[in-house]
Amino acid sequence: MGEETWYRLKDSTKVISPSLLVYKERIIHNIEEMIRMTGDAKKLCPHIKTHKCAEIVQMQLERGITKFKCATIAEAELLGNCGAPEVLLAMQPVGANIDRFITLMKTFPNTKFSALTDTSAIADTLATSGKENDEKIGLYIDLNVGMNRTGIAPDEKAFQLYEYVSVNPHLKILGLHVYDGHLRNPDFDTRKQDCDKAFDSVLELKERILEAKLPNPIIIAGGSPTFPIHCKRENVIASPGTTLLWDAGYGNLFPEMNFLPAAVLFTRIISKPKAGILCFDLGHKSIAPEMPFPRVEFLSLGHERQIGQSEEHLVVEYDDLKVMEIGSEHYAIPKHICPTVAKYDELLVVDKGHITDAWKVAARNQKITI
Repeated sequence: MGEETWYRLKDSTKVISPSLLVYKERIIHNIEEMIRMTGDAKKLCPHIKTHKCAEIVQMQLERGITKFKCATIAEAELLGNCGAPEVLLAMQPVGANIDRFITLMKTFPNTKFSALTDTSAIADTLATSGKENDEKIGLYIDLNVGMNRTGIAPDEKAFQLYEYVSVNPHLKILGLHVYDGHLRNPDFDTRKQDCDKAFDSVLELKERILEAKLPNPIIIAGGSPTFPIHCKRENVIASPGTTLLWDAGYGNLFPEMNFLPAAVLFTRIISKPKAGILCFDLGHKSIAPEMPFPRVEFLSLGHERQIGQSEEHLVVEYDDLKVMEIGSEHYAIPKHICPTVAKYDELLVVDKGHITDAWKVAARNQKITI
């Protein structure tokens, strides 16, 4: 099968549409590229929110990656089931999730779980739960370097919170967490300047911490857009996520990265309601709908314009009125892969044009058992 048709199935007669196909060799390439870029698997803490899949976690473990990041208790439980040595819950636990986090620690004693905090109130609640359950909870201070989504500014208050956690007998301060997902300028040099400028305040906070003779902070930084920058820093652990499966959104924005799209939507034309209009079975329920059009990048259809989408349908204008038949199959790379994966119960694994396996999206829901 030629490189230009790497995505095509040799026999699709029994394949449901829409389906999400994944290509194992491409995932392996992406994992190995992440390791190549950092120079050491120990400098990686990849996020599993993109794939939520045990088989992909296992592929990373086999290549020496031991630290993982996740967004939900379900994802953390999946990592515990996989035997991941270190797991960071990159969402400050609140409400019932605090008890669930403690249960995780008790259920998987061989996995080192940690969490984020950006306020002494939650740190106190976690400390109380730790005391009641005879557990010492590892924490990172979540820093806000400009995204204004979560975290605390890396200033005096962040230093005070770091110190506050470090002296609590039921907490263990581990380090600083920095997510800079707002930095995504397509020009690499500009993105690097923006990233370095934002990170300077983190380094200043680290120096203040060391001067105060507090525990030396581990720094976990970045997502996929700033991965090429953070992966070159000394004493920094980089935490990309989308790099595992990649998508058309990041692929078009950041061509300097050598990751391959490893997840492809399989879809069919279900209607031709009028001349020049095609309708695919690729609605909101099958692909992340929050992006502006185009929401997918068709591999098998050129010169189309995506003009409408509803729960079950994607409507496309097309300039060739003769070629496309109702029922014909097509392939498309999502613009945003992470929430697209969450639409599917399983990923269909393709090898040399044949579906060879189905991987359960095990942490798709908010709860597995805990």
